[in-house]
Amino acid sequence: MPQQKRVLMPLPSQDFDTTEVVVPWYLCREAGFQVDFATPDGKRAYTDPYLLTGVVFGQLGADQVVVQRYHQQLELDSGFLHPLVYGDIDPEIYDGLILPGGHAKGMTVYLESATLQEKVLHFWKLGRPVGAICHGPIVLARTIDPLTGQAVVYGKKMTSLTKSLERTAYWLTAWARGRYYRTYPEYVQDEVTRHLQKREDYVKGPSFNTPFIVEDGQLLTARWPKDAALFAETFIRKVGVQK
Repeated sequence: MPQQKRVLMPLPSQDFDTTEVVVPWYLCREAGFQVDFATPDGKRAYTDPYLLTGVVFGQLGADQVVVQRYHQQLELDSGFLHPLVYGDIDPEIYDGLILPGGHAKGMTVYLESATLQEKVLHFWKLGRPVGAICHGPIVLARTIDPLTGQAVVYGKKMTSLTKSLERTAYWLTAWARGRYYRTYPEYVQDEVTRHLQKREDYVKGPSFNTPFIVEDGQLLTARWPKDAALFAETFIRKVGVQK
């Protein structure tokens, strides 16, 4: 009988994007994978509360099905309730890595963790599938290979939350939420692009509502929650075809 595939999903302590975690988690579980989580302190993570209720006037939040799965399934999952500490991650035991996104300020601990970047570097060198969506590609851009002095994604084609998406969300909500949609002064797209070999290696993709991903070898990237199902389905395929 084939061994169960095992996937790791690091999270911040709070403010992760509900859809970008629930959808990959749910589909990976449906595919028979074990999904483990990790947080900075080994305590359970909490999603961005605005995404459960709607950012403004009940809009721009997660779909109702996703919200229900968060409350009724993910919040009952033993792996989610009892995550690893970043420092205890053993990349060798996993078949795939998913780096989800989120934009509220609680994400910065995850995006800036040197410990997590060390684990991601180890994972990358194993050659196993690495998927990152929305702000998740920032973790890869900040993961520097000491042998080259470049980010691990240098030479790869990829995407992330695009500047147009980030800017539009900010413009629509700044009157009520201030800089809620601007995690950093620099746009995600600009930071990621700075760490690529060529500007053309950053791929913006089609219109907002057309699901889109970029595959390049072991790397899989996507832009935002509308891409989450395609992202998860493709990641599952990539993990499943490994020898």
